[in-house]
Amino acid sequence: MAALSTDVVIIGAGVIGSAIAYKLTRAGFKVVLVDKGEPAGETSGACDGLVFCQSKKPGIHLQMAMESKKIFDGLVGQLPFDMEYENTGGMVTIESEAEYLAMEQYVEQQRAGGLDVTLLDAKTAHEMEPALADSIVGAAYSPMDGQINPLALNLGLAFGAKQLGATLLMREPVTAVLCDGGKVKGVKTAKRTISAPLVVNAAGIYAPEIAQMVGLHLPIKPRRGQLLITAPVPKLISTCMISASYIASKFDPSLAAEAARAVSLEQTVTGSLLLGSTREFVGYDRNTTAEGIARIGENASRVLPGLKKVQIVRAMAGLRPYTPDGLPILGFVDQVEGFVMAAGHEGDGIALCAITGALITQLINENKTAIPLDQFAVSRFQQLSA
Repeated sequence: MAALSTDVVIIGAGVIGSAIAYKLTRAGFKVVLVDKGEPAGETSGACDGLVFCQSKKPGIHLQMAMESKKIFDGLVGQLPFDMEYENTGGMVTIESEAEYLAMEQYVEQQRAGGLDVTLLDAKTAHEMEPALADSIVGAAYSPMDGQINPLALNLGLAFGAKQLGATLLMREPVTAVLCDGGKVKGVKTAKRTISAPLVVNAAGIYAPEIAQMVGLHLPIKPRRGQLLITAPVPKLISTCMISASYIASKFDPSLAAEAARAVSLEQTVTGSLLLGSTREFVGYDRNTTAEGIARIGENASRVLPGLKKVQIVRAMAGLRPYTPDGLPILGFVDQVEGFVMAAGHEGDGIALCAITGALITQLINENKTAIPLDQFAVSRFQQLSA
């Protein structure tokens, strides 16, 4: 069996693992990025491209998103793929007076957290986006929101890391995390042993399987999100959008009468629209459903009536790594020296990958981070099994 030696092994070549590999390699570390599939082969290849700050809960979640956005601005032109990153601005559409009142409080909290965001009345919202339905009673708008091509981002980060010297081992499942005396010693795959004092678990929906290899139980589970892609059409919207119901379904269902009415909308550089999304606990089932497709179409056309005349060309579904409190699990695992968690971002992986890569690199390089990771520690859920 072949053997390798490296500074850090990162398990998972999705957008989180690839972002960490890119940042660590730039910082001078010798990195091996290993995955049982390929970059963007799972969640990161079946999601929308929203880089949205407004959808993040005021507090540390929002702080992470704003810092990540700054890093995205600096990544343009650095990676070997065009990320198709656009700082379009983002709009949260409001469909009832009750939602408007709730969004007044939400916007106030986000402004207090440093986000540039404004609550718009119906007239101003329609002036900005004429395609909006007449029933839209207002919107929140932030110029800090944007969108990106998630496939190009993931591939750019992975192969950007490779260009800088990282080793990519794809289609090579990890079969064991090697430990001795409570310390990480590396990993074993189907093809080789890789010696390393640090192992990063960035395996997304499969992070619990990797964690089990060191006796750690994680409350991460897959949450399916279905998406629709339309045929290319002339510019219909200039901003990316989510509904106030989307925020409600993510954080506080009491903010909306029907969380199932949630919708997200973006138009890509090619003219296609991405319409989403469902939030379903169905295990590892990646199939789309007639019910999910119909619900997304109904919700999207309720906000943008012009979509009723647009052809749907494809539907897809991806599995998001959900945690009970909506925050990822980041940082060292105290009981296993050298084992680092970076998983559980659910639908925020694209938006938060840049800051996650930066923070995990700081943690490994300096044993401290610019944003404290206490609230993201795995210990908030449970400890190692006996």
